[in-house]
Amino acid sequence: MQIVVTGGLGFIGSHTVVELQNEGFEVIIIDNLSNSSRDVLDGIKSITGKSPIFEEFDLREKSKVQDFFKRYPNIKGVIHFAASKAVGESVQEPLLYYENNISSLVYLLQELKALPDANFIFSSSCTVYGQADELPISENAPVKPAESPYGNTKQIGEEILKDVCKIDAHFNAIALRYFNPIGAHSTAKIGELPIGVPQNLVPFITQTGAGLREKLSVFGDDYPTVDGTCIRDYIHVVDLAKAHVVALQRLIKSKHKSNFEVFNLGTGKGSSVLEVIQSFERVTDLKLNYQIVGRREGDVIAAYAETTKANQDLGWKAQLTLDDAMASAWKWEKQIRNIK
Repeated sequence: MQIVVTGGLGFIGSHTVVELQNEGFEVIIIDNLSNSSRDVLDGIKSITGKSPIFEEFDLREKSKVQDFFKRYPNIKGVIHFAASKAVGESVQEPLLYYENNISSLVYLLQELKALPDANFIFSSSCTVYGQADELPISENAPVKPAESPYGNTKQIGEEILKDVCKIDAHFNAIALRYFNPIGAHSTAKIGELPIGVPQNLVPFITQTGAGLREKLSVFGDDYPTVDGTCIRDYIHVVDLAKAHVVALQRLIKSKHKSNFEVFNLGTGKGSSVLEVIQSFERVTDLKLNYQIVGRREGDVIAAYAETTKANQDLGWKAQLTLDDAMASAWKWEKQIRNIK
């Protein structure tokens, strides 16, 4: 069964390809290599024993999307990761983000809708909730005005899917709202490899531990939390990848309650920035050089998931711990930096 994974050489995409291949799916990756590397294909093959089909092109080129679906007429589903994702950059380059994240989605859906049975999984985000009124955050929490063009593209993407599903009962879609994916595959063959200065906490921690960064800045210690630092729900990327496989199987087997569904993907537990640092120090026996600095604009105080819906309806639950994730992230960092 052929499944397309757009952005399949990226962090979450590559781990999902591994889990799909482990379950016997034939995977076709579409990636323009703007924020990834062809070398990831070697890592996927090393883990699974099989290379996915790889198509290198940009989804903003409508004619190439049309040509792709002509060449692969038997596709049973698409998992769509390909998108620009840096919040700060989106504020500076809003039109770039709207073009890349929205036009690529529309072009995919236009072709996919022509198939007899179309199954689509959308990579969404907990950013749609903003600073939620209640914790943990359930799927019933209101979607608040986006804090950035990036966040807005996720909201718009969900609205587009909802509208398509409303007028086409044969089109099935699930939007997965991720909380904070971290970690790496246990083999250290694939992992997170940000280009330039990391925008996320964990790769900045591991790069600081590896000596690439002089120190880590902790933005604020005066929040109303257990230790004054922001709280997030950190989910191991392998758990996250497995959730995509389960969601895809739900669509293929037509066990969904509606042809458009939304699920939170998180652990259900919040961890503060200092707790993440302490976890890293615990699993590595290293002392991390970090400094408390002023708050960062746009940071919400706390966000962690209510996961009951995913646990019950998908039959999925996060299995790996924060320590598991930090240990795997450090193993990956050491592997790519040749640290013994």
